[in-house]
Amino acid sequence: MKVTVVGAGAVGASCAEYIAIKNFASEVVLLDIKEGYAEGKAMDLMQTASLNGFDTKITGSTNDYSKTADSNICVITSGIPRKPGMTREELIGINAGIVKTVSSSLIEHSPNTIIIVVSNPMDTMTYLVHKITGLPKNRIIGMGGALDSARFKYRLAEALGAPISDVDGMVIGGHSDKGMVPLTRLATRNSVPVSEFISEERLEQVLQDTKVGGATLTRLLGTSAWYAPGAAVSGLVQAIACDQKKIFPCSTLLEGEYGLNDLCIGVPVVLGKNGIESIVSIALSDAEKAHMAASAEGVHKTNGLLEL
Repeated sequence: MKVTVVGAGAVGASCAEYIAIKNFASEVVLLDIKEGYAEGKAMDLMQTASLNGFDTKITGSTNDYSKTADSNICVITSGIPRKPGMTREELIGINAGIVKTVSSSLIEHSPNTIIIVVSNPMDTMTYLVHKITGLPKNRIIGMGGALDSARFKYRLAEALGAPISDVDGMVIGGHSDKGMVPLTRLATRNSVPVSEFISEERLEQVLQDTKVGGATLTRLLGTSAWYAPGAAVSGLVQAIACDQKKIFPCSTLLEGEYGLNDLCIGVPVVLGKNGIESIVSIALSDAEKAHMAASAEGVHKTNGLLEL
């Protein structure tokens, strides 16, 4: 199993680290345009192998896509990160050009690969990869929902005063502060609805804190987060590589599902060896449908800024 991660910055390096530590891949290739940067990150990570007990080979490359040839899964993290006060949508101009070049180069050397998109604005970049590569929809996956759901579960556990292993919850919709749809109605603590434990007001605060989870970290760190995004990517990659048939909310191309068309947006999917094995249909409440429709409208608006 060969995995390529494009972009050796904080997010890309975290992706490579978490994938390697889980020890299911034979090789991880880390690629960056900055001379020697990916090679240095790869060497540093390899020097942790004996300490962390993994045998995955990590190699670095400066913009040489031939090193990525025959990758089973490719992860695109490249692009400029958010700064405090920036929205994900403000990154579209620069990042669209980068994602076009990267996705075309990856497909040239690994025509059968599955692509996971992390670059922001993530739903629009996922849609762009569809338009550029023409790959079937099951082989193009946007990471956002998996990360947003992890942040949701963190906030739920915090509000409940519970161990996070007790908590389950999901965020669908667009990967943006206004577009996320945390499904508080379906969130549980060990199969019991969380509404049995906390007030409606506290649950609403959890929802709002989840929606600004990325912006909160950007304000604190001065740039985008990297640990949780890296962990989210490694979860998706492992589910595909090990054919786990796990359900994650991911940005995928919709063609009538959830009443939406011609956009990529977060919905629950089953991930396995073929990438997206199926889209899972959830019966949404009227309020959730309205939030999803508003989220889709926002994604369509951002997609309209693309030069295809």
